[in-house]
Amino acid sequence: MASIEKRVTDDGKTSYRVKVRIKGFPVQSATFERKTDAAKWAQSTESAIRENRHFKTSEAKRHTLAELLERYASEVLPTKPKTAPFQLRQINWWKAEIGSYALADVTPSLIAQYRDKLAAGITVRGKPRNPATVNRYLAVLSHAFTIAVKEWGWLDDTPMRKVTKGKEARGRVRFLSDGERTRLLKACKESPNAYLYPVVVLALSTGMRAGEIMGLTWDVVDLNQGYAILHETKNGERRRVAITGHALEQLKELSKVRRIDCNLLFPSKETTPQKPQKGMDLRAPWLAALKAAGIDDFKFHDLRHSAASYLAMNGASLAEIAEVLGHKTLQMVKRYAHLSEGHTARVVASMNDKIFGGRHE
Repeated sequence: MASIEKRVTDDGKTSYRVKVRIKGFPVQSATFERKTDAAKWAQSTESAIRENRHFKTSEAKRHTLAELLERYASEVLPTKPKTAPFQLRQINWWKAEIGSYALADVTPSLIAQYRDKLAAGITVRGKPRNPATVNRYLAVLSHAFTIAVKEWGWLDDTPMRKVTKGKEARGRVRFLSDGERTRLLKACKESPNAYLYPVVVLALSTGMRAGEIMGLTWDVVDLNQGYAILHETKNGERRRVAITGHALEQLKELSKVRRIDCNLLFPSKETTPQKPQKGMDLRAPWLAALKAAGIDDFKFHDLRHSAASYLAMNGASLAEIAEVLGHKTLQMVKRYAHLSEGHTARVVASMNDKIFGGRHE
């Protein structure tokens, strides 16, 4: 809603003070010598606000999107070392496409237009980009806008609020059947690489990621109590991982022949006292074991899915699976819900028996 106030100074000079008030947005005001100019400005400002183009006018017009992204890359990305290389590539894409626009002109419709262009593009591997990848590009742009709003004062609101993300496919659930597991473990045990078998056993029994396993050092593993402390995890939180049974036996055997010049459980052959400690390269022995076991369409990360699936089929709740895998929410483990449906039915049946004593009246 706009209001125009006529003002006359003591020397008889006339001006028109216009204010635009829209609920949820700060009041915008300006002064003009002619009423027609004031009315025109009010109309264009109202339209800009309703279309989410009018943020903090002075700052939003003063800075371009490229400036915002460059500042984000220099100040924020260094705090996210694990994802920084990927996000920098995403930031550079946005900067190349629409970086020249002033922030005031970066509208939801503009972002949506380039979101669709991104979705229609082809990756370096010659494949179409999937919705999950497009959403990662939108996520880093959204966070950059959020920082600009909350911490830098360059905008009053973010245009990302009105940009729709793509619907992602349900997470992959590929786990080893009993026969596949038997063949894979046999192939790993026969591998020339002595570390492959304990690594795979550890992955299957704990659900740890490849990077977490390769980063294990003897000082974070307690063989007496049966656990390892992961200080560096994907979600940034420290996690305690229970190691029991056959996996614990494997680590105890490994500790008897551990290298005294390296603290890693599974060091690379290239690691020496003069070189930085480096975990072994899993790729070649892992692929050889899969081939020997006759297993197709299976990645090392699927061992994590296998561990979660076995937990679900053995009666673990989604909350328990999330705790084992180190997920903050249940969203990521809902893909395993169908595997525990039988357990859920048994829990309900048990509850009914306790309440009604097995009577059917």
